[in-house]
Amino acid sequence: MNLFRNAAIIALSSASFVVPACLAQQDTGERERKVDKVFAAFDKPDSPGCALGVVRDGTFIYKRGYGEASLELGVPITPESVFYMGSVSKQFTAASVVLAAEQGYLSLDDDVRKYVPELPSYGKTITLREMLHHTSGFRDILGLLLLAGRNFEDIHPTPELLDLLSRQKALNYMPGDEYLYSNTNFFLMSVVIHRATGKTLTQFADENIFRPLGMTHTRFYEDHSVVVPGRIPAYEPRPGGGFRIDWSTNFDKVGDGGLLSSVSDLLLWDRNFYDNKLGKGTLLKEMQTPGVLNNGKQIEYALGLTISTYRGLPIVEHGGALFGYRTELLRFPQQKFSVITLCNVGTSGPRALANQVADIYLDGQLSPEPSASGAAGIDAQPFAGWYRNLESHSVVEITASKEGLGAFSTLFKPRDATHFVAAVGPEIAFGRQPDSGMRLTLSFKDTAAQMFERYEPLKASAENFAPYTGEYTSAELEATYHFAVKDGKLTLATNWQEPAVLEPTVFDEFQGPFGTAFVFRRDGGGHITGCDLFAGRVRNIAFTKTVSKTAGQTTN
Repeated sequence: MNLFRNAAIIALSSASFVVPACLAQQDTGERERKVDKVFAAFDKPDSPGCALGVVRDGTFIYKRGYGEASLELGVPITPESVFYMGSVSKQFTAASVVLAAEQGYLSLDDDVRKYVPELPSYGKTITLREMLHHTSGFRDILGLLLLAGRNFEDIHPTPELLDLLSRQKALNYMPGDEYLYSNTNFFLMSVVIHRATGKTLTQFADENIFRPLGMTHTRFYEDHSVVVPGRIPAYEPRPGGGFRIDWSTNFDKVGDGGLLSSVSDLLLWDRNFYDNKLGKGTLLKEMQTPGVLNNGKQIEYALGLTISTYRGLPIVEHGGALFGYRTELLRFPQQKFSVITLCNVGTSGPRALANQVADIYLDGQLSPEPSASGAAGIDAQPFAGWYRNLESHSVVEITASKEGLGAFSTLFKPRDATHFVAAVGPEIAFGRQPDSGMRLTLSFKDTAAQMFERYEPLKASAENFAPYTGEYTSAELEATYHFAVKDGKLTLATNWQEPAVLEPTVFDEFQGPFGTAFVFRRDGGGHITGCDLFAGRVRNIAFTKTVSKTAGQTTN
């Protein structure tokens, strides 16, 4: 009897192992089918798309390519395809700085002017650590190039970029007072690495990161003449259908961007965050320590990485975007689970795609998504209209729908009668001010709250625009702007660019292309003497009016 009983137990035990294995295979297949549906829009031979890697415990549990690496050659995307990584590069730049500090070449608390004396002194030390946390106050180098009217896709040697930065008479804010993402910080790190170690960022990262980890298809692209095996182009949709090329081999600036890599190589980087094989042991802690502002507030941005949460679980992540490339590395450290999403089409939205993949694999571990049922019946229409930021002079149009509010290309769902939240990130709150009407407060976890007040766009005619016309110059940008009236509109032209139409907001203020805002200055007699330019990550660039369009004379 005992023999038969033991045999039955063994049989049952064997079955208990076999059945879950079958179920596990079924679960795996079902998950993969769900993931494929997430990327279905790209999974066709006439579309660019994405490479995906799903990682658990340092190993791929699913990887695939969706769409074409090259529409011209009909080559499909694979996990080995090499993408331009955009700002995902920043974590590798930060790692290089930390490793250089371990080797005694520099300290994260050094003044940047120790290595880059070309930078002006703004009355307070700006440390490498503040720069790595984006709390330095430096104006954004990409924004400065654009505003200077220089061809963004051209080759811009380091001396040219340092000359442009050396001309900046002011910071966006005092170092440590705010968090404001600026590519200048990480571009300058490439200069610091070179001058401190005697090696370019490409050489230093290759010797200290890529080769030790076996990342054989990863490099910083700082020489536009280099042949890169496996590199794929990027695209943007055309309004009438099809795609246009959107990439550049001339763009070889590194530090803030410039990394080329693949899903397969990034697996090796992801593993290193659990079992560090680089340097002397400080890398992981330094890179994953969030910054702290002067007022003691801790921000989410660490060193080239954002330390945050998604649906109740801690995450470490960073995305990238330049030309038509869009990239995202999303890691759930407690689950040892990561999603790598690299795309070669500008409309792909890899962070949202990565979130959906995480929803599939971490189902049951994630907190439920916020429900709007408690806010059902909230009428968003009273909040619709135009709002203007009193500090940055930027504007936003708020639109209302049954789902909530549309703003900044994002849907905000109602949380209660005056608060609206986005799926990831910001929150909007409304309140009435006795002196100025409706006010909108936009809040992020890292940045200071931004106040916008509702306004009615100014209706003006060509006669109203005449006083603004003329030639204006900026020593900081080495640029001349030409304001003129054309077809009843105020227009702006610089260098070879086609004139852009400016839209009036309030008296003496106009909105321009690329999110720019122009605030004109007047003297005591009411005559316009110049204007100040604001553009997101670039604040308060001064222009002086030198020539009046009507008189053709230099003004005093």
